[in-house]
Amino acid sequence: PSREEHAAADADGNAPRSRGGEADRAAPAGTPGSGSRPSSQEPVPAVQQQRRRGGGRGANRRPSGRERHDEKITVYVSAEELMDLEHARLVLRGEHGLAVDRGRIVREAVAVVLADLESRGDASILVRRLRGR
Repeated sequence: PSREEHAAADADGNAPRSRGGEADRAAPAGTPGSGSRPSSQEPVPAVQQQRRRGGGRGANRRPSGRERHDEKITVYVSAEELMDLEHARLVLRGEHGLAVDRGRIVREAVAVVLADLESRGDASILVRRLRGR
């Protein structure tokens, strides 16, 4: 993802959550580093104020389609699998006009595979691949 995507995600509150370090546990809710949103009495960062006024990268800017997810898992992949995922992201963007991040691709792939497992059971692609067929 580009720096602009990260800046837009940060302004939307979609920044990656902290991993629960000491500073997060010690900070009261609503303070920087606490992982919660500021209260209405605290100053709103200039980027958020600008976005509310329609500023930023342009008034005609489309929403990113990104959404906040509350749960997280860590998946280790090989360098080749990561390159394949990045290649898929670039193909989706270049050939299909879909600007999505790798996480979105993974979530969609999981949804497709789980739906196939639910509907086809033993004949699903997941069962066949895990059995080596």
